[in-house]
Parts: sequence; structure tokens; C-alpha cells
Amino acid sequence: MSFTNPDPDMICRMLRGIRTIAVVGLSPNPSRPSYRVARAMQGYGFRIVPVRPLMLEVLGEKAYPDLESLPLRVDIVDVFRAAEHVPAIVESCISLGIPRLWLQEGVIHEEAAQRARAAGIAVVMNRCIWRDYSRLCGGAE
Repeated sequence: MSFTNPDPDMICRMLRGIRTIAVVGLSPNPSRPSYRVARAMQGYGFRIVPVRPLMLEVLGEKAYPDLESLPLRVDIVDVFRAAEHVPAIVESCISLGIPRLWLQEGVIHEEAAQRARAAGIAVVMNRCIWRDYSRLCGGAE
């Protein structure tokens, strides 16, 4: 069975139900997509929690080396990592009880997405969280 994303209304409901976004692979480089997306979501009022080894801070927020190091519960994990890293991220989300997982455009791992969904995690794959929030939810609460 192949993975399918939730319908647009469900995606919007999911995005309106979050406040804190852990961004795995958030780059400190303003020209990188992860930085631009996270900055835009921060501009919409979302709290961004950078997850990137060897970084102390990104976008004015303390960075953490991995999901297990987060001192707070996040509402969603947004992934900007190559597909081969997704299974380990999914296992972390499952063990930590993170309820939602977003795999950015170009991040595709069908088996890991199915594993997350089977564990009760709401999953969106190969879509841009910023673009969907702007278009599907009107970029407003």
C-alpha cells in the first residue's frame, strides 16, 4: 500500500493545532530552504526549535543535537534531512510520543512514513509546511 497525504482540509486542521515546531536539519544559512521556511513559520507566531548537531543557536532559538535532547514537548517535527535519515527520526518520534511528523518537499521515505502512521503519528510527506500553511490556512489563525 502506498502512502498518501491527508487531504488539504485535514492538513490545515493539523497546522492550526500546533504551536511548537522542531525543525530537524535547520541550517543557520539564510539562503537555505530550511532557514527560510523556519523563519517564515516563526513570523507566523510558531515557536521554532532547531535540531542540528554542532549548532548553539539558529533564528534566536537554542539548538539541540537531536530530538531526545529537547527539554520541551513539541507539537510537530519538520524534517529537512536526506531520506536515509528518516527511519531513525521516525523511531525517535515514536519513542518520544511526538504526535505529528512533516517531511519537507523532496524528503520521501514511504516505509518510514507508513511506520509512523501505524504508530499513530499524523504524517505529511513531500510537501512544504510554509507553503501549505500560507495557501491552505490563509497564513492566519
